[in-house]
Amino acid sequence: MKALITGIDGFVGRYLVKYLLLNNIEVYGTYLDRIDKNEFANELKLLQMDISNKERVGSILEEVNPDYIIHLAAQSSASISWENPQLTMGVNVNGTINLLEGIRELDLDPRVLLVGSSEEYGFIKSEDIPVNEAQDLRPGNPYAVSKIAQTKIGEVYARAYNLDIIMVRAFNHIGPKQRPTFVASDFAKRIAEIEQGIIDPVLMVGNLDAKRDFTDVRDIVKAYYLLLKEGIQGELYNVGSGNSYAIQYILDTLLSLADVEIEIKTDPSRMRPSDVPIVECDNSKLVKLTEWKANYTIEETLEDVLNYWRENI
Repeated sequence: MKALITGIDGFVGRYLVKYLLLNNIEVYGTYLDRIDKNEFANELKLLQMDISNKERVGSILEEVNPDYIIHLAAQSSASISWENPQLTMGVNVNGTINLLEGIRELDLDPRVLLVGSSEEYGFIKSEDIPVNEAQDLRPGNPYAVSKIAQTKIGEVYARAYNLDIIMVRAFNHIGPKQRPTFVASDFAKRIAEIEQGIIDPVLMVGNLDAKRDFTDVRDIVKAYYLLLKEGIQGELYNVGSGNSYAIQYILDTLLSLADVEIEIKTDPSRMRPSDVPIVECDNSKLVKLTEWKANYTIEETLEDVLNYWRENI
């Protein structure tokens, strides 16, 4: 069996490669521009591809002829989506159309996993918690709109052309190697820098009240694999732990693992009120179908994140 992962050089792609290889699946991965090939296993076949280039997408599909496609390639920053909505729509919407049109035009028959985001749910009310797949969508940024469009395109192509497509909405995922633009990795990196005397033992923080559904990336890719095996064509699945944690708890857990005393100070510039106080995933549809469950506790994940930064400062 062969799998093609688009956007393999992202946070999730690196873990998905390992999981698929462990399950004896031959893996091909696409990247946009430059890539450090030393980060990947020798068994992996790496291919340069711009998802916005329809001809290149078609040629890769024809060359690989995969049994599975996991579509991770995306412009995934909400802030960039405000700065450049055209780019966001071009990559996330037109790129997905290029992929599905390539499959259709070449008469291929892979199972396709379109990876969306819990951002699609947008402004979630307290009575909506936990959020299931039927929840009304109230997107709060162009990125969320682009991912809604991706999901809807997947539904249309599955129905109109009988393509074997499954859609997921992934909630917050964390783990070692995540960029420090994300809260848990940011805290962990700065704690590691304090431990090594690189910065003063003061941690500036913003709003700590918001609660989010955090899942270890290693559990996320396990869910993706199970859906590739067992998911129902044309269906949408939430992927998340089913538990929400306050940012305050994330910080307190990391501080409890620190080797030094750290002072916490509020930074007014970081004190942006959360439009969505709590996000929590209803994963019952995924669990009922696949019996998926998380292997990592939030505490284990945070310790792994901190240890990663201790070793990679």
